[in-house]
Amino acid sequence: MKIKLVSLAVALATAVATALAAPVQAQEKSVAITQIVEHPALDACRQGVKDVLAEAGFVVGKNLKWTYESAQGNPGTAAQIARKFIGENPDVIVAISTPSSQPVAAATKTIPLVFSAVTDPVGAKLIDNMERPGGNVTGTSDMLPLDEHLKLIKRLVPSAKTVGVVFNPGEANSVSSVASMKEAAPALGLTIVEAPATKSSDVLAAARSAVGKADALYVPTDNTVVSAFEAVVKVGIDAKLPVFAADTDSVARGAVAALGFNYYDVGRQTGRMVVKILKGTKPGDIPAATVEKMDLHLNLPSAEKMGVSIPDTVIAEAKKVIR
Repeated sequence: MKIKLVSLAVALATAVATALAAPVQAQEKSVAITQIVEHPALDACRQGVKDVLAEAGFVVGKNLKWTYESAQGNPGTAAQIARKFIGENPDVIVAISTPSSQPVAAATKTIPLVFSAVTDPVGAKLIDNMERPGGNVTGTSDMLPLDEHLKLIKRLVPSAKTVGVVFNPGEANSVSSVASMKEAAPALGLTIVEAPATKSSDVLAAARSAVGKADALYVPTDNTVVSAFEAVVKVGIDAKLPVFAADTDSVARGAVAALGFNYYDVGRQTGRMVVKILKGTKPGDIPAATVEKMDLHLNLPSAEKMGVSIPDTVIAEAKKVIR
């Protein structure tokens, strides 16, 4: 009996020692990603978030639960996704685009929300202050220097007097961009012509509505239009109407030029905020940020098809040139 008790005591002591010596497994964290629609810019943004989390030790399938859903361009679906994610109570919700961020912000004041690729987070009523967002929300804005975009259009199409902007008037970020362009245009001798498209199937007709009224077409960071960007390019080629874009990913899809951000970098910047929150920082204590780095991308075949001759001096400035 004594031998059995001694053996049991030794076994228990060994088990306790083994447990204490074993490395403590990191508690699983959960991140839920909601995205208004799938297109190259927003997809790159999402990948940037995921890569930064992995680099910080939060790995999907190991210690990170990663949930992703796209609203497929439908604001009603975006609201449903927001309610679903809030019910699941993840550690952080990442909302890519304004239409995905707004329903989350409206539905929860406790779960941390990190927005990304939101043009005007204050105007969209996500936060009151960029430097001191407070509450449960922070994130990364892709606010663009629209006056510089108009200068680029004027530089490549010197004769341009009017610019047709294809956008969804239901997207707050696009409405804000169009308003800013209207303010900046007169100083450059330009007038803005609106070409509204409320859904992706309307984009072709919207772009065609600007033919004869505009000397160039411009697409802001509008998720509805960017998801159907090839339709705008078709109109540009058919009508010899140069197409310019706000995001550089659209250049590979046929835009003549874009002066914008690499959305993978935007995602990485957003991801660093998510990491801070997962490690204990309150979202309201993290200043919302804008992206400062911009790159010029050019598509020479598209320029030729749309009747634009790009000077060598401009080509020399570009980070990426499609030939």
